[in-house]
Amino acid sequence: MSENTTETADRLLADARKKTARQQSPALGKVALIVGIIALVASPISIAGWIGGVAALVLGALAVRNPETAKLAKIAMALGFVAILVGVFFFTLNIA
Repeated sequence: MSENTTETADRLLADARKKTARQQSPALGKVALIVGIIALVASPISIAGWIGGVAALVLGALAVRNPETAKLAKIAMALGFVAILVGVFFFTLNIA
């Protein structure tokens, strides 16, 4: 009976470690940062800046939960916000 309990405990521990490793992956923070940079570069095209900015904000908000990617996520969110502002500026510049 103790062998079965030990095997079960080892399996549960391995599953928990895999789940923790997936949650601590910095991939989402890096993706958010890349999307934020692309949104900022594309922001003179108003629609591209708005869509990219919103995507960077959403990805940054999802990535900020992980303490390892919080800094990248905050930078991505700032870039997304600036991309939206620049897109609005160029939109109003074209209308006026």
